[in-house]
Amino acid sequence: MRILIHGINFTPELTGIGKYSGELAEWLVAQGHDVHIVTAPPYYPQWRVAEGYANSWRRETVKLSNLLCKEKSGTLMIYRCPLWVPSKLSGLKRLLHLASFALSSFPIMLRQIFWQPDVVLVIEPPLFCAPQAWLVARFSGAKAWLHIQDFEVDAAFDLGILQADWLKRWVLVAERCLMRCFDRVSTISVKMLERLGRKGVVADQAVFFPNWVDLAEIYPLTTANVFRHQLGLSTQQVVALYSGNMGEKQGLEIVLEAAVKLQQHTEIQFVLCGDGAAKARLQANYADLTNVVWLQLQPLDKLNELLNMADVHLLPQRGDVADLVMPSKLLGMLASGRPVISSAASDTQVGGLVAHCGILAAGEAFDGIDEFVAALLQLAANPNERTRLGRAGRLIAENTFSKTWVLSQFEQELIKLVG
Repeated sequence: MRILIHGINFTPELTGIGKYSGELAEWLVAQGHDVHIVTAPPYYPQWRVAEGYANSWRRETVKLSNLLCKEKSGTLMIYRCPLWVPSKLSGLKRLLHLASFALSSFPIMLRQIFWQPDVVLVIEPPLFCAPQAWLVARFSGAKAWLHIQDFEVDAAFDLGILQADWLKRWVLVAERCLMRCFDRVSTISVKMLERLGRKGVVADQAVFFPNWVDLAEIYPLTTANVFRHQLGLSTQQVVALYSGNMGEKQGLEIVLEAAVKLQQHTEIQFVLCGDGAAKARLQANYADLTNVVWLQLQPLDKLNELLNMADVHLLPQRGDVADLVMPSKLLGMLASGRPVISSAASDTQVGGLVAHCGILAAGEAFDGIDEFVAALLQLAANPNERTRLGRAGRLIAENTFSKTWVLSQFEQELIKLVG
């Protein structure tokens, strides 16, 4: 098949949507499909264009080979389009940022009509790109597929990034009409799939397409940990690790407020690893905490070692966006064989998973900080319980989120759609 992918984030971004879009494209090429992707230069989560990339139009050709089958090899064609990347985010700036990519990528997308793709897959966010992807699909005779990684519109209003009631009504109506135009609409969690139904996407149109984890790359280690050695941490200390994007939607304040309350518990060490729009603010507000270590975002070849540094993984989640996003970082946590503490409510997708492999620390008082502290103290004092919950998480990853299984099922859905 010829598959055209349109999305703002792509490899070599190390976290979030870009990581998954890159792995998806490379996997499809390895199965013998021809893939073109129209994307932007890497900028996330640092919110600046990565070193070595110009913020301009350029084309890249990547040769990939399937080591198991020589006949299954192909070329991945990447079209990079410029965009405006604000240094400080606000609701209006975020909209302009997304709109800038939609505008700069539009002529490149139109050129793809002559390539005659079989499927046009657009990845949301941004929703701004969906109309042109649908248009290209219709003019080229291709099937149109919308994949939703993040309900950006709902989240923007629920978080107060956008506030005008008239704008909300207009945008939600436009989103509903647009979704119903696509041949398939997929998303990454069961709860998000239910939300699609409430937006008017019928059952035959909706597809469950979760994110995945490479179980050969992320797995439990029993050897001495390099990161612990570098940070001077003993094997007796309990490391509570957060690793991922540090944006406004993550709700990292609950982790840092828990660290404030646990300053006298020297056996517990907090490690926060990553980058994002909220990192500088958080570091400034909690600069006096001696039980918190801040690390830069780590390259993929160090990710398994990083995740295995943890005795406990931390997954804060704001209640007002609980079912609008499905944090992909959870899958790496599960695969590493370590327990998870999350502030997600039990009736959310995240809560349903963590209930089997960790502790849910959701509460009413100050967003559940007391519950978060109690959960940390409980697991810190009980290594056998940490081992049991970690094994349960690894089993969930193996049975539900294996990269090979998830992408094979997606490929079959593509084949069935094209016919």
